[in-house]
Amino acid sequence: MGKLTGEDRKALPAKDFAGPKRSYPVEDKAHARAALSRVSTNGSPAEKKEVRAKVEQKYPTIKQSGPGKELEKRLNAKDKW
Repeated sequence: MGKLTGEDRKALPAKDFAGPKRSYPVEDKAHARAALSRVSTNGSPAEKKEVRAKVEQKYPTIKQSGPGKELEKRLNAKDKW
């Protein structure tokens, strides 16, 4: 994953962001994976859903699965409390 400078980020089209207000850049697969990781840690349930949907739409081969998916399910359940 290449470093995304502020100037590079400003030059990206809106379609290369998965979150609200140009958050979670997904211009390549590495950034898309990083966006999934970051939103699973820091995002609201609505942001998680939005980012996951946009990443899976743009990069259908990237799917969250495995042990992290189970942890995410538990964290989402905790968010609903």
